[in-house]
Amino acid sequence: MNQRERSDAFHSLHARGELLRLPNAWDAGSARLFEACGARAIATTSAGLAWSLGYADGNRVPPRVLEAAAREIARVVRIPLSVDAEAGLAKDAAGTRETIAALIGAGVVGVNLEDGSDPPDVLRAKIEAAKQAGTRAGVPLFVNARTDVYLKRLVPSERAREEAIARGRAYRGAGADGFFVPGLAESESIRAIVAAVDLPLNLMLVPGLPSASALQELGVRRLSAGSSIAQSAYSLARREALALLGSENAAATPALTYPELNALFA
Repeated sequence: MNQRERSDAFHSLHARGELLRLPNAWDAGSARLFEACGARAIATTSAGLAWSLGYADGNRVPPRVLEAAAREIARVVRIPLSVDAEAGLAKDAAGTRETIAALIGAGVVGVNLEDGSDPPDVLRAKIEAAKQAGTRAGVPLFVNARTDVYLKRLVPSERAREEAIARGRAYRGAGADGFFVPGLAESESIRAIVAAVDLPLNLMLVPGLPSASALQELGVRRLSAGSSIAQSAYSLARREALALLGSENAAATPALTYPELNALFA
């Protein structure tokens, strides 16, 4: 498939039907492995990819470094590639447009863009800029708009559903193709957001999340692993290294948490 065909295929994977499951990759090796496991598309984890490059997660990877990493992943996989571009690795829409244009040039057909602590209008402008970059390149870019309303508790819990719906509708109006709500796990809120926001809903594996089959019944279109697989890989590597280095307690070493891994690169 050429890039346009991969883009069309990625859009079609979000159509109503089977839940799209994405084991998020962090480098070319993990991406190729997941493709060989049967993944229908590759999406990156911003955290895992940042750690693999020696950076902390949180918009700290230089755009040129992310572009190079994306190019290496695109080189070894044949299926659609979506890259987590965090907040566009830029403060404004113009910088985001440059980041996304470079990623498209590297072979990417989808991106995640997040609001974080910024006002929703900031992400709206970045979504519009990303879509413009796709249009200029002749690639119908899939923009997955992420809101951190639940993950970062941006508003009191009793207002989270209402706020997420308002942001989802705003991001759809800006041209987003998908809506990502990490941290959301409660069935009634999932059902309400699916009904109220006319975009494919993407959730992330978190404790208490309903089963994949239940999510599909609720109308969820995409399920992401986030950084969980990368964390497991690093945890296993630490245990093996400690054992080789003679640690008596290597086997009992607990799994690495996101904050612990991120602190290694702070």
